[in-house]
Amino acid sequence: MTGNNTNGTLFEVSHLCSGYGRIPILNQVSFSVQAGEHVGILGHNGMGKTTLLRTLTGHLPTTSGHVRFDGQDITGFSPTARAKAGIGYVPQGREIFPALSVMENLRVGCLLSTRSEAETIAEILDLFPRLKAYLDRPGGALSGGEQQLLALARCLCGGPRIVLLDEPTEGIQPSIIDEIADTLKGVAHKRSLTVLLVEQNLNFIASLSDRILILQKGAVTREIPPEVVRDPAMLDEFAGIA
Repeated sequence: MTGNNTNGTLFEVSHLCSGYGRIPILNQVSFSVQAGEHVGILGHNGMGKTTLLRTLTGHLPTTSGHVRFDGQDITGFSPTARAKAGIGYVPQGREIFPALSVMENLRVGCLLSTRSEAETIAEILDLFPRLKAYLDRPGGALSGGEQQLLALARCLCGGPRIVLLDEPTEGIQPSIIDEIADTLKGVAHKRSLTVLLVEQNLNFIASLSDRILILQKGAVTREIPPEVVRDPAMLDEFAGIA
């Protein structure tokens, strides 16, 4: 999928290190994402992918290095401050509010929006028509795929400029995976949205990414084009992770 990456660097990570307590996970991670670009991150379990997203969103502290968003150093920003700046996050496991209705989940997402709640939700439901029939249903009563759509819709209610997605296809039926991919492509196109995607489903990450970074042992070891991911033999040869 080709993004509109002609508007300059939006997100920049320089020599980033992070971990859990005294256990280092990320080791001098550096990369940048252009405005409107869609970048995938691929690697085996335990290589630091979720740790990277949690550090970029401020949920884990940075031990060294810098994170810049739209030219501003946000390394010391809280998760809330980063969200207000325009960084959206859909975590692994979705983390919707299961006891709240679909509408109430969306209203929570609107807390970060500068537009009216009604206008924001109406626009989001046009992008996620499947949710219209479930507005009064508890989020926890939805299927896994529907919960993933709700988590993405809730995130987009805040009007982020970049969305960080952590394993959005995990535990989801193939038919819903296709719908999520189509929805993401449509939303990204309509909103000129920048996407940073952690994913292990090779077809999904290849279809959504302009380029893919390989993360191994907490470091970005190389960058590959999406077509390499579609061929397991090439992926093993070029990246060693097939």
